[in-house]
Amino acid sequence: MNRPIARLFVVILALFALLVGFTSRWTVFEASALRHNPLNSRALLEQEHIARGEIVASDGAVLARSTRSSEGAYERHYPYGELFADPIGYYFPQGEGIAGLEEYRDTVLSGQNETGFQTILNQLQGKQPEGEKVVTTLNVRAQRVAAEALAGHRGAVVALEPATGAVRVMTSSPSYDPQDLGSHSAYERLLSGGEASLFNRATQEGYAPGSTFKIVTATAAIDTGAFSQSSLISGANGIVVSGKTLDNDNRENFGLITLKEAMTKSVDTAFAQVAERVGKQTLARYMDRFGFDHEPQLDYPTRQMTPSGEYYQGHVLAPTDPRVDVGRLGIGQDKLRVTPLQMAEVAAAVANRGKLMVPHLTERIVDPEGGTVQRIKPRVQATVMKPSTAEAVREMMEAVVNEGTGTPAQIPGVQVAGKTGTAETQFGSSLNDAWFVAFAPARSPRVAIAVTLEKVPGYGATYAAPVAKRVMEALLG
Repeated sequence: MNRPIARLFVVILALFALLVGFTSRWTVFEASALRHNPLNSRALLEQEHIARGEIVASDGAVLARSTRSSEGAYERHYPYGELFADPIGYYFPQGEGIAGLEEYRDTVLSGQNETGFQTILNQLQGKQPEGEKVVTTLNVRAQRVAAEALAGHRGAVVALEPATGAVRVMTSSPSYDPQDLGSHSAYERLLSGGEASLFNRATQEGYAPGSTFKIVTATAAIDTGAFSQSSLISGANGIVVSGKTLDNDNRENFGLITLKEAMTKSVDTAFAQVAERVGKQTLARYMDRFGFDHEPQLDYPTRQMTPSGEYYQGHVLAPTDPRVDVGRLGIGQDKLRVTPLQMAEVAAAVANRGKLMVPHLTERIVDPEGGTVQRIKPRVQATVMKPSTAEAVREMMEAVVNEGTGTPAQIPGVQVAGKTGTAETQFGSSLNDAWFVAFAPARSPRVAIAVTLEKVPGYGATYAAPVAKRVMEALLG
């Protein structure tokens, strides 16, 4: 072979390699990015002709399905309306986009989870993509009870299975009907957050947790050996914390009381002193174990979740930051903002003998032929505390329900462990954010729950505890 022909051969070979490379880039390696590019209208048109997989509840009830129109395009329908809007989300590719579990599991629901080479092979064989079914962990009956119990109030409920992390209930009020998103005007109205809202308070809203955070403080205090249930602390009213006077509820004065009594009666001054003695570094370590200051590990879009922690000017502060008042942090005040999901995880970690499981909405993925292609297995997110610490905190939470501030959550024949919380929405206001977190049955827990109601004229015991009771009863059967 002479030299000019050899050079020509090399050039042709290089051009062929470039052709293969660029073709492979868009058809194999970056096919997903191209498919999800909002400017790619062809992808949107193709999606309308894909039989998107169903999303179903744990009992098989259909929460989202696609039906084919006379023109051959598929349309998404939500049989339960607003009841499951917050966890499931919506899917309108030619309209208002995608959210919730519809977004997180879009790849399997749209049949786009195959490899690039398999996709090419299917196209050559004329096979149309078909979505897979997503079976969730959600409980229809309990979800309905939670939504009904919240009716008329802004707030949220999250219920988990402590041993697995399965989300049994997730509801936010006000909610919305996903079917309404076929109209752009309805979408704009929902964004305004009026009578209905796209905002999921269970995962996005940060509330002051009030005294429910004392569970975290008690965990750090007992697990490090700094305190026990029987340790004595002053419950005097009007102590000075970080240079400012701190009062108990109704300015009630207690003498020397045990840590267990301080939890039962929710004594702020006692727990502020506990937090100061435990210190910022230790409290920060236990907050980290519970999942504070991090994005939740839920199978849900990151953009629809907010980390829980100390906030200052829109940014999360480390609990060790000099601007953090550790005494008030220890009683759920200061700059602390938490989501209901986070507080459900706090209850679940205590319930599960100190191990926090990764929360999940998906139970399994099922292919069009009915075979399970993926099952979501329980995973440990963190070992938060020793089993002996979890047992001690559980006993303290049982006392709260049996004889303390949480008696409205009592369930006949079932021992409940819980903690109330009441956070002022603004200084001098008579409206509070009411909380209750709990798990039951206390000795063999099947449900852990967090309930919050916004701006109510009363306490967590009065407003949130009865809601938690109803949902726990529904889940315990």
